Amino acid sequence: MPIKRISSGSAYESKVGYCRAVVADGWVHVSGTVGNDHATMTTPENVVEQCELALGHIRKALKQAGATFADVVRVHYILPDRDEFQACWPLLRDAFGENPPAATMIEAGLIDPAMKIEIEVTARLPESA
Repeated sequence: MPIKRISSGSAYESKVGYCRAVVADGWVHVSGTVGNDHATMTTPENVVEQCELALGHIRKALKQAGATFADVVRVHYILPDRDEFQACWPLLRDAFGENPPAATMIEAGLIDPAMKIEIEVTARLPESA
């Protein structure tokens, strides 16, 4: 099975040398994704708005790969301030619904001080894909 690379069009992809997602051997590996507008490269100030944008970017990458949030088996959340994580829980519950993945939350600095959350997921392609 050939490797499929999915780009989101983010300026960071070409600057850093990565793509939004890679599909290989039935797995979808979605890169750490932050909540900025890829067209304008602007970042909302609010962690919840950033989380919502990041989930939207991930949803789009999963769809291009042939998967959904229901297929995600692992998620990593990275936040510079762990105290902001709880505000995102309702969005995360809504995204994963009845199919919660294994999860880890890490407190660490991100590439830009304006960024408040980064989300990375791994999904298994459904057999129909």
